[in-house]
Amino acid sequence: MSGKSFFIDLAKCTACRGCQVACKQWKKKPVEATKNTGSHQNPPDLSWMTLKLVRFHETEVDGKFNWLFFPDQCRHCLDAPCKMVADSEVPGAIIQDEATGAVVFTEKTKDLNIDSVRPACPYDIPRVNPETKVMYKCDMCIDRVRAGLLPACVKTCPTGAMNFGDRDEMLALAQKRLEEAKKKYPQAVLADPKDVRVIFLCLFPPKNYYEHVTAEATPRTMTRKEMLAGMARPFARILT
Repeated sequence: MSGKSFFIDLAKCTACRGCQVACKQWKKKPVEATKNTGSHQNPPDLSWMTLKLVRFHETEVDGKFNWLFFPDQCRHCLDAPCKMVADSEVPGAIIQDEATGAVVFTEKTKDLNIDSVRPACPYDIPRVNPETKVMYKCDMCIDRVRAGLLPACVKTCPTGAMNFGDRDEMLALAQKRLEEAKKKYPQAVLADPKDVRVIFLCLFPPKNYYEHVTAEATPRTMTRKEMLAGMARPFARILT
């Protein structure tokens, strides 16, 4: 599987939120009114105005306190459930760029039902502008990538937590960093590396960072394999 991928090393993330700000600036997203909710995480969740969000989670792992950070964004699934739903309702509303593999929402998403698209995502990513009904998420900064530039979030990261490049290169880097991390953090894992183009290195079991780090952690009860199989059955009946 060629194309591009991100590798996000959570061991190096300091929650500076530079990636979050860079994304908003590049996408020219409006300011989002927020308030203190008792956490440095702000705003509280993704929205059509905030496509990348650094999540903060205070938790105890093996009897030790940890403050874990997770820069949440679309994972650009290799086989994207959101696109499968869209293709059955409004073909072309969600496309997958052939060169990069980026999953991109178009203006046609205004004709889709967010209540069918969002539940299909095992990472709970799609959001909708309530006024225009257009859906939004990270598009891999495909305009920058096509121009030979790094995604804005990667360009601005000061610690090297965020990396981007050819998929094979990113998978190799992820595996190397995993082997290094396991020397100190034996529970370290890569989150869904075979299924997505945004690969996270977690020092602890993914559920400690956020409930939707991996597809299996979603409360939607179905694994990715089960979800894709369920979506395929109606199409199989039509074809036969």
